[in-house]
Amino acid sequence: MNSSSEVRSPSGTDPRSKVRADSESEVSAGFGGEAASTSGSTLRTDSGSEAASASGSEAPTGSGPELRAGSGREVTANSRTGAALSLRSAALGRPGAPVLDAIDLDVSPGEILTVVGPSGCGKSTLLRTLAGLLSPLSGEVAQDGHPLTGPGADRALIFQDDALLPWRSLRANVELPLAIKKLPRAERRNQATAWLDRVGLAAQARQLPHRVSGGQRQRAQLARALAGAPRAVLMDEPFGALDAQTRAGMQDLLVEVLRGTGATVVFVTHDVDEALYLGDRVALLGAGRLVAVREVPRPRDRAAHDDPARVALRRDVLTSLGS
Repeated sequence: MNSSSEVRSPSGTDPRSKVRADSESEVSAGFGGEAASTSGSTLRTDSGSEAASASGSEAPTGSGPELRAGSGREVTANSRTGAALSLRSAALGRPGAPVLDAIDLDVSPGEILTVVGPSGCGKSTLLRTLAGLLSPLSGEVAQDGHPLTGPGADRALIFQDDALLPWRSLRANVELPLAIKKLPRAERRNQATAWLDRVGLAAQARQLPHRVSGGQRQRAQLARALAGAPRAVLMDEPFGALDAQTRAGMQDLLVEVLRGTGATVVFVTHDVDEALYLGDRVALLGAGRLVAVREVPRPRDRAAHDDPARVALRRDVLTSLGS
């Protein structure tokens, strides 16, 4: 009898490897990765980076100089124009269970559109449709005038659950979309390090996700999404589980790291104040339809909280939501 404690399937392969491959495939779909591209050695940063030490940190690899923000070398950012997203007479949901109907909506390149509405109104369904994870039941959903047919590498999806792979260090997680793009190991290591520095996680780069706080995990997820230089970032209540102080800090961080990327953002939230702070416009969903889309006065300006126009818009949004 084999005295090893290692668990093997009848074929001789470690079943945990399949679990990891499946998880990496699922997460990679959120930023356009294909299942086939997330298996094998492509996603391994090196033989020592599958962080499995008892201390919960990534084994040192000595892979060369690290690119850091503020060091005189620019963090790689997407200089392309953001994606133009549109829905025309779209019914959204699953076959036999429509959630939204007759949706007509345009999201301009580089805009931040926030989406609010009561629980179960279809906010997440809208976001997953724009990500290409759900097909419209009828009508058309398009990017840059071309119908969406599935996930794409130029669209990144960020979840409330950080969806970091627990066996990969923060840096190895951030490298995932870069590995899918088949960037050389040194280049993806440098870019991942730079993005972690930009979101304030340089000191935690080698840590496993369970060794850092919820706010730090969300920072890592944000870095992972933006590292792939997406033209659209689709965010599903990413700060909903955070305390108020951490949440406000993450909002400001999001504004900062988006600067210069040109990315279009669709941001779903239950928090009306968050929607009005972040959004250039706010879309209101309810009763299976798009109720209204309103311009936000002085977006991303903390001092605008008491602005009469902002106060009036907040009152109108709350009224529309039945709050």
